[in-house]
Amino acid sequence: MTDRFCRSAVSVFVVAAVLLLNGTVQVQQPGPPGVRTIVGLGHPAVDNGYRPDARLPGSDDHLRLPGIPGVSLSTGHSYVPAEVIVKFSGGTVVNAAQEQVVTLLGIKDIEYPPFVDFAVLKLELGADPEEIALRLGNRSDVDYAQPSYLRPALFVPNDPFFPQQWNLSTINMERAWDVNGGATEEVIVAVIDSGLAFENIILEFQARAFTLGGVRYPALGLITVPFSAAPELDATDRFVAPFDFVWGGRHPVDMSGHGTHVTGTVGQLTNNGRGVAGVAFNVRIMPLKVLSGVWDLIFGGTSVCCGASDADVAAAVRYAVEFGAQVINMSFGAPGASPVINDALKFAVSRGVFVAIAGGNSFEEGNPVVFPAGHAISIDGAMSVGAIDRHLRRAYYSSTGSHVEVVAPGGEQRREGATGGVLQQTLDGEESFTFGRSPAFYRPPRFDVMNLTFATGTSMAAPHVAGLAALLISQGVTDPAAVESAIKRFATDLGKPGRDDEFGYGLVDAPATLRGLGISQ
Repeated sequence: MTDRFCRSAVSVFVVAAVLLLNGTVQVQQPGPPGVRTIVGLGHPAVDNGYRPDARLPGSDDHLRLPGIPGVSLSTGHSYVPAEVIVKFSGGTVVNAAQEQVVTLLGIKDIEYPPFVDFAVLKLELGADPEEIALRLGNRSDVDYAQPSYLRPALFVPNDPFFPQQWNLSTINMERAWDVNGGATEEVIVAVIDSGLAFENIILEFQARAFTLGGVRYPALGLITVPFSAAPELDATDRFVAPFDFVWGGRHPVDMSGHGTHVTGTVGQLTNNGRGVAGVAFNVRIMPLKVLSGVWDLIFGGTSVCCGASDADVAAAVRYAVEFGAQVINMSFGAPGASPVINDALKFAVSRGVFVAIAGGNSFEEGNPVVFPAGHAISIDGAMSVGAIDRHLRRAYYSSTGSHVEVVAPGGEQRREGATGGVLQQTLDGEESFTFGRSPAFYRPPRFDVMNLTFATGTSMAAPHVAGLAALLISQGVTDPAAVESAIKRFATDLGKPGRDDEFGYGLVDAPATLRGLGISQ
């Protein structure tokens, strides 16, 4: 089976659903397409346990890959080049008059992704997406138009760690589990992120040459890459309707470790005599990949790195709703509102799905409002989550503002050291991030080795809230607005009395929330 990186223009929902289930959706992006081929089943993961030198790769605005034209790491692109998202009034498909206007603007093609009510305009090379979006947005027959912005993962790079889950004690999970023993498998949590270490599989890629930090790395050519399920997440029938919006297909493998770490906080297996714990450890997980990483770039799965395009995020939210998720976690964001994501969030909540969103790590970079978290304040049932450290102080990176609704443990290692982060099982950095070595030691990655890693960021805070929401839902509180109301009402007030821009309504308190509403005992 081969997954190709190109999106088909499918406008009929039933056809789209069949294509998604068969893993043959094709997604077009600028640049040469990458190909991945399934060549066999993998083996169970090697678990290295605690590794004091373990780390997740952090964003670095200065790293670039000039060896691949038009491509840079992290903030090299703030949006997908040559692409505009537009929602026309009166329906998804453009009418004759609108098509004429689109043609005059120099649009090369119009595509209609599955599960959505917007169109994606493909521009001629060199066209300005922001200018065209502005011109379209001023029309009376257009609800909104925007570039397809990239939303990078929200986490602060970790340092060497020591095994200690202070974060769960901070929200009183020990007492909460006396009230609710980890939710039930009837609750499905969709983690929209960088994918997940959830299956044992071997994939084949073409690894191109690239330049990193001025150093040329050779092409590895055709390579086979092993992937394995994280032992602390894997259980029978645990994973539901997985999908990869970066490559297309049903194999949203994680090549950065971010999604696996985040998912661990939501539902790491618990009380099994090994590893670490998660908040709602009995739930089922829906892994949805929207965040591209460095390996996705090197392998040709994307031509822009690193982040999640607004079109993919909106499609993933709607996919999660259609395939039965009751909770969604999103741990990424960037400045600039996104009407298309805002629409998707409203749709999700209207269909009974609660959404937890990382509040942003940009306090020291001018403290801009980060989206999609900025949309949550106006949507009952979607919550923006800031981060605190083990001493209940706002983490230095955690964004502040009127959009911050609650806080949860995100960790802080500047003052606290390595163990000030949030601990979960994820990819072993030594085996996975081989592009960080000198060319002489550069080799194909392995994604079948795991360890327990400390990481920090509002990315790590949000899944505490997603897990708590899953516990509430298992107790019968299924309305997203009621879930949000309960979490706010029983939060522990921090900072100035009452709601404030630094801590919102306060630190989530798991047992107080569960006992306050929906207790089933």
